[in-house]
Amino acid sequence: MNRILGLWIAAGGICLIAIGLLVYSGGFNWFGKLPGDIHYESDRVAVYIPVVSLLIVSLALSLIFYFVRKFF
Repeated sequence: MNRILGLWIAAGGICLIAIGLLVYSGGFNWFGKLPGDIHYESDRVAVYIPVVSLLIVSLALSLIFYFVRKFF
């Protein structure tokens, strides 16, 4: 069991590194700029609520967890 847990932790670390590289290189410039995301700016206040972007992220994570659960 410890070997499997170690492999999962290593795979999670590799995924975090890949996501970090995408963020650093500008691969997520679309996040928060889709139609349906709420932007409000005034002189003293700026509010950003990425509703549609978070729905897309939620859908992607749900599909990933569904396939992981189905195949393992």
